[in-house]
Amino acid sequence: MTGTTEHRFRGAIFPTSRHPAIRRAKRAHEAPEIHGNKLWKSSCLIIDYLHKHPTPKPQRVLDAGCGWGIGGIWCAREFGAAVTSLDADPAVFPFLEVTAELNGVTTTPTARRFEKVSGRELANYDTLIAADVCFWDELVAPLCNLVNRAVKAGVKRIIIADPERPTFHTMAERCLDRHGGELLPWRTRGALAASGALLVINNY
Repeated sequence: MTGTTEHRFRGAIFPTSRHPAIRRAKRAHEAPEIHGNKLWKSSCLIIDYLHKHPTPKPQRVLDAGCGWGIGGIWCAREFGAAVTSLDADPAVFPFLEVTAELNGVTTTPTARRFEKVSGRELANYDTLIAADVCFWDELVAPLCNLVNRAVKAGVKRIIIADPERPTFHTMAERCLDRHGGELLPWRTRGALAASGALLVINNY
């Protein structure tokens, strides 16, 4: 996504690292440490899936491992959802704020690791989304446990996207064995062409 300042996908604005507002945020704030240095394309897979499968309508969304937060931001813009943007690295939040402002919405930034999100908190959401969050072996178990708590708490839909890293498939297989669901190949085209897989668990 180099060579331009922004892209558009399904009505959302995706700023690149060249965008003036992003460049100002980089000068003013410390750099994220946990891969929150750009918008990751797997978010497009979630956005495209929800565009094509909007029911049940997301109203209270937890965007886990949000980074710059475009998946949750799109839900806020498209559905008027109340969105919590969760990330272990609070250094991503200035970039989340820029991305939200460009899209004319706000979300609630929350600095927390997956394992610190309780079932009681998860009961406040109807939709859990996450993109590009299973990139280390040590993230497999915390993400599986987050899904387990979300299902038990009654979260209606869980959608996790990835470009098909082996760690993602390990996590997805464990979740499917326990909860059922689907592992869907997914692809988008155009300026934000992306490919990968979606773990989708419908809990309703």
